[in-house]
Amino acid sequence: MQLVFATNNKNKLKEVQAIVPKHIRLLSLEDIMCIEDIPETQPTIAGNAIQKAEYIKANYGYDCFADDTGLEVEALKGEPGVYSARYAGHQRDADDNMNKLLTELEDKTSRKAQFKTVIALHLNGRLETFTGICIGEITTEKAGDKGFGYDPIFKPNGFEETFAQMDLELKNNIGHRGKAMAQLIQFLSK
Repeated sequence: MQLVFATNNKNKLKEVQAIVPKHIRLLSLEDIMCIEDIPETQPTIAGNAIQKAEYIKANYGYDCFADDTGLEVEALKGEPGVYSARYAGHQRDADDNMNKLLTELEDKTSRKAQFKTVIALHLNGRLETFTGICIGEITTEKAGDKGFGYDPIFKPNGFEETFAQMDLELKNNIGHRGKAMAQLIQFLSK
């Protein structure tokens, strides 16, 4: 089986390649010569994942899957949510995003948060979605140099370390993207 993973994010690609079984040949956007920015204009995480998968199918003809992920912080009424990648501006800078979030939480007592990933699979003319959630909290300062995005300030429930302090295998086992990918892989195995 061959599938395109509709992402330009090399870190996401690396995470997903570590999870996908060997019998699935994973192609990147680079592999199919897709160099344009795929639109992400929907008001929900699921909507953006679906939009990206449909874009690849319509414009390139490949069976594919796409994901969208958001960090939802309880004290901020679910922000940054669908705007997680560009929370501090269109430059999509992880440090800027984390700094803004930490500033927004300075006077808040609750630091509860969750990462949510929705994967949209376009396969054989059908569309399926899979959702993974990891509940945790936002730390008061950055810790760790692994991972990407908000990983240095997100500590999953039951752990003393941030995602950025964990090895990739552990993060994939407990994380939002890993949970959504497990559902996708189970579906593909049927």
